[in-house]
Amino acid sequence: MAFVPKIVIASAELVYSGWAKLTRYVLDIETLDGGTMRAVREIHDHGHGAAVLPFDETRGTVLLVRQFRLPPHLAGSDGMMIEACAGLLDGDAPEVCAAREAEEELGYRVHNLRSAGRVWGSPGAITESIWLFQASYGATDRIAKGGGKDGEDEDIEILEMPLEEAMALVARNEIADAKTIVLLQHLWIERQG
Repeated sequence: MAFVPKIVIASAELVYSGWAKLTRYVLDIETLDGGTMRAVREIHDHGHGAAVLPFDETRGTVLLVRQFRLPPHLAGSDGMMIEACAGLLDGDAPEVCAAREAEEELGYRVHNLRSAGRVWGSPGAITESIWLFQASYGATDRIAKGGGKDGEDEDIEILEMPLEEAMALVARNEIADAKTIVLLQHLWIERQG
């Protein structure tokens, strides 16, 4: 059986509360040798999310989005990221969120929603996990223009491309978003089998 340390949270101080919360925790963690280590961690919490990668079996295409993201920009890139559409759960079940985001961001009603797992993007500092889904779509499933929901500060470009082209973008690091890479590779492996 794998070692699971005993954890005692000595204190939790809310440092900031807005769209997200930042909390500073002081905790005592049992070590592998039976001792205890004190650690301080600042944890970012803005809720959990869901992402969906729609695939058109007939044409072999996927739907993705391109949008500006401030953190990559602050880290030195231009900030324009190609991603699977995603959003925060906002109290909904992950499946409901994934279908809602496909309609808001892509303008498509998706079908045959199926789980591709749940991932933690940065478990050392962020509480967010993302439920991943694949779905089916076709040209006749377009129900709106997409581009995001009014009032959510979104300016989203919808991209439709062959799965092979998306995988080439991953190989060239032009798709660098972790959830999107996981979803594309999951679909690619599934299609090869």
